Amino acid sequence: MANYNPKNFLILAVDDNSINRILLDKLLKKEGYKTKILSSSEQVMLCLTEFKPDLILLDLMMPNINGLELCEQIKLNPHFQEIPIIFITASDEKQDLLKAFDLGAVDYITKPFHNQELLARVKNHLELKFTRDELRKALVELEKLAKTDELTGISNRRNFIALAEREFNLAKRQKRSFSLLILDIDYFKKINDNYGHPTGDYVIKSVAQQCVECLRKEDLCARWGGEEFIIFLSETELKQSIIVGNRIKETIENQTIIAESHQINITISVGVSIYTEKDENVNQTISRADKALYRAKNHGRNQVVAIEN
Repeated sequence: MANYNPKNFLILAVDDNSINRILLDKLLKKEGYKTKILSSSEQVMLCLTEFKPDLILLDLMMPNINGLELCEQIKLNPHFQEIPIIFITASDEKQDLLKAFDLGAVDYITKPFHNQELLARVKNHLELKFTRDELRKALVELEKLAKTDELTGISNRRNFIALAEREFNLAKRQKRSFSLLILDIDYFKKINDNYGHPTGDYVIKSVAQQCVECLRKEDLCARWGGEEFIIFLSETELKQSIIVGNRIKETIENQTIIAESHQINITISVGVSIYTEKDENVNQTISRADKALYRAKNHGRNQVVAIEN
């Protein structure tokens, strides 16, 4: 694997035999791995919390807590379950080996071990772990991208609708409240025409940031499309929602946006709606906020208008 580099991996080896510990430490370090070598199983759980190794080489037969018992402890902890464990054993008892696999071990090596065999097995399982970890990161990133607006970094429209539908159903069942704000940058076309689209994009990003800073953690701001944003306010009645809308409006109105050599002052229009029990779906709540926004724009812009029902 092109990205595989032993220097990026820490291996924990546990063996009560001092000669084995010295051999393992020298062999692994010579290959480029970072190592942590322990002489007893009692030290392992504390060490895992401190170092979080990428792979564990575990002696099967140890005093006090044997390798099988220690493997079970490790795999029961959700923080350490993904760490591959390779047993090193002088035992040829098939029952012990089968038990090791049942407990979550990925491989075993018999003593006396052949150096190149041990290194090959270590590399094989670290490559598998590396690939799995990279795939998991990629999936997390893809999931994030699927929910995020590319320009602003806030939620996109599809993610907002999915959340709003869940919250709508919850409000319906539990008699809870929520409000929606839809806001639009006034005369945004003039910004693009006068300063260019890159400056227009910068203004959109600035407004998104200012909206988020005016909200609680439990609220959600999303880019609704173009220069429009939509905000979900959980457990919020109409009066409080209007206060939030005015706070956002005044924050943006009083902020001078510096884009390249331009100083730009903007205003926004805000439409507010509140969920009512008459709403059959969340689109009806959104539609009222949209109507309120158009009233705000038609009545001179730079204002907050609410429609209750």
